[in-house]
Amino acid sequence: MSTKTVYEWNTIPWKQVEKQVFKLQKRIYRATQRGNQVEVRKLQRLLTKSYYAKLLAVRRVSQDNQGKKTAGVDGVKSLTPTQRTQLVQRLKLDDRAKPIRRVYIPKPGKQEKRTLGIPVMEDRAKQALVKLALEPEWEAKFEPNSYGFRPARSVHDAISAIRKTIDRRCKFVLDADIEQCFDKINQNALLDKLDCSPHLRRVIKSWLKSGVMDNGRLFPTEQGTPQGSVISPLLANVTLHGMETYIRKAFPVAKKLSDGKRMNPYAPMVIRYADDLVIIHPELKEVIKAKELLEEWLKQYGLKLKAEKTKIIHTLNSHEGKKPGFDFLGFNVRQYRTSKGRGAKSPDGTPLGYSTLIKPSLESIRRLKTKLKEIVVRNYSGGQANLIRLLNPIIRGWANYFRTENSAETFHQVDRAIFLMLWGWGLRRHRNKGKRWIYVKYWQRVGGALRFSNQESLLLQASRIGIRHHNKVQGTRSPFDGDWVYWSRRMSKAPKWAPREFKILKAQQGKCAMCKLYFKAGDLIEFDHKIPTRLGGKHEVNNLQALHRHCHDEKTALDGSLVALCQQD
Repeated sequence: MSTKTVYEWNTIPWKQVEKQVFKLQKRIYRATQRGNQVEVRKLQRLLTKSYYAKLLAVRRVSQDNQGKKTAGVDGVKSLTPTQRTQLVQRLKLDDRAKPIRRVYIPKPGKQEKRTLGIPVMEDRAKQALVKLALEPEWEAKFEPNSYGFRPARSVHDAISAIRKTIDRRCKFVLDADIEQCFDKINQNALLDKLDCSPHLRRVIKSWLKSGVMDNGRLFPTEQGTPQGSVISPLLANVTLHGMETYIRKAFPVAKKLSDGKRMNPYAPMVIRYADDLVIIHPELKEVIKAKELLEEWLKQYGLKLKAEKTKIIHTLNSHEGKKPGFDFLGFNVRQYRTSKGRGAKSPDGTPLGYSTLIKPSLESIRRLKTKLKEIVVRNYSGGQANLIRLLNPIIRGWANYFRTENSAETFHQVDRAIFLMLWGWGLRRHRNKGKRWIYVKYWQRVGGALRFSNQESLLLQASRIGIRHHNKVQGTRSPFDGDWVYWSRRMSKAPKWAPREFKILKAQQGKCAMCKLYFKAGDLIEFDHKIPTRLGGKHEVNNLQALHRHCHDEKTALDGSLVALCQQD
């Protein structure tokens, strides 16, 4: 696996690199499933010393990662190909970590800010290398209903799990939020739970104890994991692993009583996405018991529930003055009385049935409207084409996120709200013109419908993004099992893809058009013109291809050289 050959960055055989690293990761995954801890540690040591793994780690933090242009305390960012090669050559795991730089980012709709810790680029590469070794081991251990910050698992898997749990019966729900999860984790308890080699333990401990640089002052870090570093999500998931098993084991196994009835036929269902979780059960007393067990379990890691965000509700009826239903990950989950859903009618004809509807929450709708309104207000003096260019990505991203559930009616309401914003925009721009003149100028008939458009561009409507239901990931499956057919199909059907992008991924069979490797969970995919538009290529499906971000970078460099040659001719 290791090699003494040193490549120039642009000549690295990435296909071979990814294949060899994945083979080792798959062996770690299989060894963990067999319970062979000795083999796991040997393979992890081999992987962390591998030159190929170091190449992959550096590429992920310096090319693929969204934060590649964000500097740590040393000011280093946006590495050149030569700098990346040099970083690979000197990359070695040791217990000398530099402090992280503290950054504050605002929380949507709140005055408080979220703190992020930005390590230096070299420490990010080391963390990516360790993550390559640790993630396959823990993916073989993680519980089936843990979805946040894991490869090939998403928000939509968690929402699908909730729907399946409550669809056949109305239930009580503990909607819980762990207070400052990343910041309050007991570091010693985390290191003990990792149960890795002494060398890796020292390396990870150095990152946890590296300190925080805030406004030129160094503060010690005695607890928590720095939110914003490469390995922090994995460490947080390791900390919270075992919660589901602990709670469910505390309830007796279902058995028949003498009268033929079943005693406690349901153990609580625990569904967690990062530090947000719900516990679901038909009986109120069992949910209360589960809450007590959860609080007891969290204490061993220095964590506790956030009181103001933790509540018990019912999916169908009001409970203690609280309206039925709850918000989770931007969705509102609730059941409604109906005569056509599950259940039956009473003798007097009162509907006793119900149906489960999962829609965008009022808060998520409010945030979208606020964001769109800010853009419209800032662009009163801009042209229509520029406004459409700014609005379309936001509308598309929001609608793609919520398209997997019962969102059709909400999409129409959002379209109506956007129309009113744009109508006000037009009235303000042309105060001396009549309403009919404004309407004719900015709304044109496209495909039989009046749309906010001109000859250059067309505003996207949320209601025209079709509902596409999402199939939950199977059990405890992980991408490290090597079933490329299953995972590539799931990736190509992800809700975020537009119909045109879906067609491209399907035509390429889930593979990158350049390196011919399957797209994996966590890969950043970009859509590129086969023939550059500068050379006459059109923005059509036949001229588009899906590429890894790093492959797209290489393709762009080649296109630049091709354009330069054409200009010389």
